Amino acid sequence: MKDFGAYADKQVMLEPVSAGELSGLSFAVKDVFAIQGHRSTAGNPDWLKTHHAAKETAPALTSLLHAGARLEGTTITDELMYSLNGENFHYGTPVNPKDPKRIPGGSSCGSAVAVAAGLADFAIGTDTGGSVRIPSSYCGIYGIRPTHDIVQIDDVIPLSKSFDTVGWMARDASTLWKVGRVLIEAEEAGLFTRMITAEDAWELIDIEAKEALLTELHKWDTDSMKQSTTILAEEGLAEWAETFRILQGREIWQEHGEWINTNNPTFGPGIAERFKWASTLADTDISPYLQKRSMITEKVEKLLKDDGVLILPTAPGTAPLLNLPVEELEVRRSRTFQLCCIAGLTGLPQVNIPLAEVNGVPVGLSIIAGKRQDRKLLKWITQLEANRV
Repeated sequence: MKDFGAYADKQVMLEPVSAGELSGLSFAVKDVFAIQGHRSTAGNPDWLKTHHAAKETAPALTSLLHAGARLEGTTITDELMYSLNGENFHYGTPVNPKDPKRIPGGSSCGSAVAVAAGLADFAIGTDTGGSVRIPSSYCGIYGIRPTHDIVQIDDVIPLSKSFDTVGWMARDASTLWKVGRVLIEAEEAGLFTRMITAEDAWELIDIEAKEALLTELHKWDTDSMKQSTTILAEEGLAEWAETFRILQGREIWQEHGEWINTNNPTFGPGIAERFKWASTLADTDISPYLQKRSMITEKVEKLLKDDGVLILPTAPGTAPLLNLPVEELEVRRSRTFQLCCIAGLTGLPQVNIPLAEVNGVPVGLSIIAGKRQDRKLLKWITQLEANRV
């Protein structure tokens, strides 16, 4: 399969508006962004049937076109972006170029595959609960979930607005940084002076993957930084993940419940059960979780400030094999959510780095920085990677 099943519509193309920093680069975009004259699928045929073509193109894409990039194709997503697997019941599963026997990760699965397969120089996705970070880890590429609301998300199909972000992926750190300079206004003063290891996050990763990541991490030149460890969640990261799950679930049903009740769409396994569960949540359920989110955000922001970075694995290990039972994937999803919910709850920027492999299969390392430290983080990672032994 020449395009690795990455594309929803390979024929959707937009030429650069002007020359700029991204001239000569092509990009693909998750099929949830408005493109003038195009109807997005959001990964579901019933969504496609019940929505009109966009009247204008999303501002984030317009910024890239003005910087000289060329849009080449829309990419497959999990249904309504509500999964971390990348196995679409209706449109198929994009092929993970690093190991075709494994899932690509979702929901920005097509975007990740397009980049990993060399079909696009970079790709745009969305990340709510891990949808850029996880496929980046599974496909062995760089990917960023930026600070919440730092990149324009107008004219993008929402999942859960207080968590949704526009993210992007690339095969190298320098391209990720280039795109960041276009999408994010300058805010890169100062240096990172502290590197903090989140011990409870590292307890969630498979032993082989942990050893592989730590071996490569030790090759970084970080002697000038103060090193420390911490336990992020004394009560357990599972409680943080549950906070995220409840708040996200309620927002999702508020966003899409009316459309689901009106149109009775067909959802694939796992997705259908998730929406059904979300429909049971009420506003009265979420007050304690909102308070918990506020406390978590305050704690992590105080820990990092503007000079600290948090080091943790992106996912619990390598990508799971294709066609695993839903129950087995849900167990994996639970552990994955415990790692992803940290940046999700706090709205902080997180970058996946394709740092290591286990038996030839990628495993990613993540770095989380303080609020609005995105450009500084991308620049620092580019320098680190250039100097890695």
